[in-house]
Amino acid sequence: MRLRGGPAARMGGRQIRRGLPRRFRRAGFCLALLLIASGSYAFIGISRQPLSQNALSDAFDRLIAVSAGLGLVVTDIRVEGRETTDAATITRALAAERGTPILAVSPSRAKQQLETLPWVRSATIERRLPNTLFVRLVERRPLAVWQHGSKHELIDRDGEVIAVNDLGPFARLPTVVGDDAAAHAAGLLDMLASNSELAGRVTAAVRVDERRWNLRIDNAIDVLLPQQKPAEAWARLAELERSNQLLKRDIQIVDMRLPDRLVLRVHAPPVPEAGPSKKPRGPGKNA
Repeated sequence: MRLRGGPAARMGGRQIRRGLPRRFRRAGFCLALLLIASGSYAFIGISRQPLSQNALSDAFDRLIAVSAGLGLVVTDIRVEGRETTDAATITRALAAERGTPILAVSPSRAKQQLETLPWVRSATIERRLPNTLFVRLVERRPLAVWQHGSKHELIDRDGEVIAVNDLGPFARLPTVVGDDAAAHAAGLLDMLASNSELAGRVTAAVRVDERRWNLRIDNAIDVLLPQQKPAEAWARLAELERSNQLLKRDIQIVDMRLPDRLVLRVHAPPVPEAGPSKKPRGPGKNA
């Protein structure tokens, strides 16, 4: 995102700079910085005196007003790394818009505000005098939907929850189930990615006894992975699917917990319907 100041935002600076040669404008800018630095030292000195808080606040406000009158106002906000976070939300977190005195913007406060946003992992804010605020964001990337108890929450690779109100846009992500599933989800999904075609058919993964995983394939077949060497079992399953189309058969469970064998459980055959019962004929008159 790049927000540039419009005519109204730059008017104060234009009134000061209009008609001045560039070397004078540059000299004026340097003088402004010197005055502001001097004012800052004076402000620090005053703050050590037993003056009221209101007097200190008034002195700081006058300093900011002087800097704004010299053209040190925000006309450009540049953001790098934004993919999901709303631009207006970033502007509100900065507490700055075009025309705001740039020295009134607190980078530390803005950093704290931005890092409370759901999608922001970390933020860096710089003042680039005279007129630019530069923001660099590192956003969270959704990894899976975490089901624990009755809750469904979006998580990133670190297992941290991304607070969103609507999980609909993330319905295609796999679901990991279990109290400690979020902490181990990244490792599991990295393993599944080694066979991407089969991984795309995994609709859910259930963490069992905080030590191993059961996978749900095509929302119909349960694959029981072993605690030890689950990656080898996953690779063997992918090879069986390529060579024999194992998972396209009428199978309910594939148990891979034993290293030397594969145990399959098929769906029970349907029970045939009983035909109409025939009542035995009773003895007739001629019996």
